[in-house]
Amino acid sequence: MDVRHIAIIMDGNGRWAQAKGLPRVKGHEAGAQNVRRIMKAAKQAGVKFLTLYAFSVENWNRPKLEVEALMRLLKHFLSEYENEFHESKIRLRIMGRKSDLPEKILKEVERVEEATAAYSDYTLIIALSYGGRVELVNAAKKLAERVESGELKSSEIDESTFVSELYLPDVPDPDLIIRTSGEFRVSNFLLWQCAYSEFYITPICWPDFDENELEKALESFASRDRRFGGLKNIRGSVTSDKK
Repeated sequence: MDVRHIAIIMDGNGRWAQAKGLPRVKGHEAGAQNVRRIMKAAKQAGVKFLTLYAFSVENWNRPKLEVEALMRLLKHFLSEYENEFHESKIRLRIMGRKSDLPEKILKEVERVEEATAAYSDYTLIIALSYGGRVELVNAAKKLAERVESGELKSSEIDESTFVSELYLPDVPDPDLIIRTSGEFRVSNFLLWQCAYSEFYITPICWPDFDENELEKALESFASRDRRFGGLKNIRGSVTSDKK
């Protein structure tokens, strides 16, 4: 069973560092370095979209020094990996409330997005200042504005119309969502898009989540029976379970 889109909640950087007697920022640095490893491994596995949950809207409430360190890491990541994006024809896209980002970081993010926009075979999506609830509220506001302006009738709003107002409406929903570090929650991540995603939880902290661990996740996904709310008949096709 092919996996077109994988999304990862990259959890456990702080715990990884703490277990090694290191400051939390060292865990974030190790986690940032691991992005390259998984980015390559996912591409080699035939994945077309890889979404990484890097920084949530709630993360702005962390200590100022930690937030500043994370922003520096982001800037370093863009600088260090940009050549690789071009060499491997990887498109970079950001999803989230980009206006929250510091001006220098925002300009760099938008520059790299624009520079890689022509690549279509493989897309790396980084969720920055992202929150699923914020995304849904923003979409609802945009639809309300369209109704108020007369552009849209409320009776015309359906799922496809709603999706059109999400951050990246052209990106398919994730087939597989991976969460590292053993936590069993979605943490406000892709609340609309995860409706029929398969989940894979591993106790491995993100900096140690390597190619072999990704392969385990893909093997687990391949063993799943995805019915999208339907029932499988004897021949294996999916039929509706509605009566």
